[in-house]
Amino acid sequence: MAPIGAAAGAVDGLSINLATVREQYNMRQAVEACLTQGITAISPWRDQVHAIGLAEAARIVADNRLRVTGLCRGGMFPAADATGQTAAIDDNKRAIDEAAALNADCLVLVVGGLAPGSRDISSARDMVADGIAAILPHARAAGIPLAIEPLHPMYAADRACVNTLEQALDICDLLGDGIGVAIDVYHVWWDPKLYEQIARAGAARRIFAHHICDWLVPTTDLLLDRGMMGDGVIDLKGIRAAIEKAGYHGTQEVEIFSAQNWWKKPGEEVLSTCIERFRTVC
Repeated sequence: MAPIGAAAGAVDGLSINLATVREQYNMRQAVEACLTQGITAISPWRDQVHAIGLAEAARIVADNRLRVTGLCRGGMFPAADATGQTAAIDDNKRAIDEAAALNADCLVLVVGGLAPGSRDISSARDMVADGIAAILPHARAAGIPLAIEPLHPMYAADRACVNTLEQALDICDLLGDGIGVAIDVYHVWWDPKLYEQIARAGAARRIFAHHICDWLVPTTDLLLDRGMMGDGVIDLKGIRAAIEKAGYHGTQEVEIFSAQNWWKKPGEEVLSTCIERFRTVC
């Protein structure tokens, strides 16, 4: 397949998580829009890949020499019974294979919350560790690092019972090589141990991704009202400086869920704003 188009004036160090423009574009359209503005790194979601087919998605990546900074997402390990746990493990192995087909830097893990009907968060965290342990040999064989993304505690019940970098790194230390963290500022900016744990992650070479957006005040929807960088209260430059001091100099990946604002704007405006804020704010 012929390349979609040559990038004009590549924007080094910036990746676009395709959730940021998911309401405007499918994956192919998003790639074309990114390349038009010089963005050559992306992070797609699995549903976006499935919508056009894995083979086609892989061709688009290869033909346009794109860097895939991560595939979103694996995880969701806690389940009510062994059948559910096995299904989650099988799906995560498929996600690893998809990440390998896209030559992704990592598979991002949103680990899952409480098992259905449960109030036992400790058990949920045990299921997360067990689930990652079960898929880690497959990931190592495929050459795909696994990146645990700790989510804000507001998501502990339904999306991620791993809520701090410290918790994520404890799992990494337990399981060994091939697993690290995705540091998403939206989820960890508030943590009083953040800088200490960034240093810990860097010392162990476990920083695999850095996601950026902003926390708005007020936030009107805890899932779908993320801010564009510079519109909120997160110390983006301070966090980035700590991440670089810890030894990670990889891309900053913009990931914005914004049902009432950015998802309603033209995609090219969203991308151009991402570039401008990346250069001036981040």
